[in-house]
Amino acid sequence: MESIYGDNVYILDKRQGLRSFQIHINIELPDSYSVSTKLKEDESLQTFKVQCLSPIILTCLLPRSYPSHYPPSFTISVQWLHESEISQLCSMLDLLWNEQPGQEILYRWVEWLPSSSLQHLGFDEELSIGPYNVESVESVSDRRSFSGSISPDIDVASMKSYNSERQHENFLNGCHECCICFSEFAGTKFLRLPCDHFFCVKCMTTYAEVLVKEGTVNKLQCPNTKCGGMIPPGLLKRLLGGEEFDRWESLMLQKTLDAMPDVVYCPRCETACLEEKDHHAQCSKCFFSFCSLCRERRHVGLACMTPEMKLKSLEDQPIFSLLKESQRRKQRIVMNELLSVKEILRDAKQCPSCKIAITKNGGCNHMVCRQCGQRFCYGCGRLTGMCDCHHSPAEPVIEPEQNMALQVRQILRELQVQMVHGNSRPCPSCKQFKAKVGNNNHIFCWACQNHYCYLCRKMVRRSSEHYGPKGCKQHSEG
Repeated sequence: MESIYGDNVYILDKRQGLRSFQIHINIELPDSYSVSTKLKEDESLQTFKVQCLSPIILTCLLPRSYPSHYPPSFTISVQWLHESEISQLCSMLDLLWNEQPGQEILYRWVEWLPSSSLQHLGFDEELSIGPYNVESVESVSDRRSFSGSISPDIDVASMKSYNSERQHENFLNGCHECCICFSEFAGTKFLRLPCDHFFCVKCMTTYAEVLVKEGTVNKLQCPNTKCGGMIPPGLLKRLLGGEEFDRWESLMLQKTLDAMPDVVYCPRCETACLEEKDHHAQCSKCFFSFCSLCRERRHVGLACMTPEMKLKSLEDQPIFSLLKESQRRKQRIVMNELLSVKEILRDAKQCPSCKIAITKNGGCNHMVCRQCGQRFCYGCGRLTGMCDCHHSPAEPVIEPEQNMALQVRQILRELQVQMVHGNSRPCPSCKQFKAKVGNNNHIFCWACQNHYCYLCRKMVRRSSEHYGPKGCKQHSEG
């Protein structure tokens, strides 16, 4: 028996010199086999699906004259059957012995129980556990039958837990194909997501690392295009290294702050601030009071400067006349490019979540941002489900100049510092050109909304952890 059923056979200690053992008989069910139970008499049936049932435990004691004269003495223990139902199984094992007395019977018993016991009890398509309010009757129950049933709540939870563990064990022992690379691996080489989709660890690691590197953490979902389930942080921590996981946490925090409509960033130290009424905000770190639209010093009662006004102001600065002709010509080219960008952005709308500019070239006004996956209305800029617009696809929507002014002004500020100061470097995340203002080495990229260090060009999660005696200097010249 040990050589046939392996780990499912447990040899017990001898009793008065007689051999005894126990066999755990697993029952494999067809897909979506139903189990039902009634918690209370006045309640409807609770039904759930399983593929594996907890084993039937057959304990045998072999008499000295087995199999010539006597069959094995046995008991049957089942958690999900009533004692009266287990008694029917005991009677069936006796019948099998009586059909061929004096013959080896153990193998036939062990083969019959998993293949025919459910059909014998009338549970071909669905198993009904219970009832729980009926006590076993001595005349009906066989003393060789033992039921592990306790209560509906405990039994249902135990059956679901065993089914999950058994399915996971079967998955690990099998060979499967990855839906990304279409290669076959053992189950131990796969990662199963909470949505029950599974992919090989190598593909999932590459998938997670690429999205974190690009900063598109909102797309870090199940690779199955029809699913969209999120990947839990615990699984991401297994896939990513320490530095990449810290970057993911930083990006998720940044995305959460960016999605909050009343959060703006200080133009001096890039600290997150709460926007008050009249587009006013005050930094809690450096106490700079500024306008949340143009990010300049607060100007009560005055309108924000337009990009054209700032361009004129830049040209009229005394330093502009002191520049060399080559520098002046280069700056004019940059200004012309800025005006071209402004014209491009004139008909574009910003995603309310990640603030990226989006242009609609047809279709309805319900948009999906390719950057973060956010759904919003192109007409009013609000999230889908929060607007009551009824614009037809062909109806033009006029957007006020101020809605896109912030992105243009940010570009202008970058270009101005680039031309005048000359101490600029590309962002390590999105490669967008970014200049250092003053002596602060903590840089905030307006393009990808990430923080990084100007000196070591690493992403900064918390300023207090990156800068200090053992880190980089937060303020330095050059």
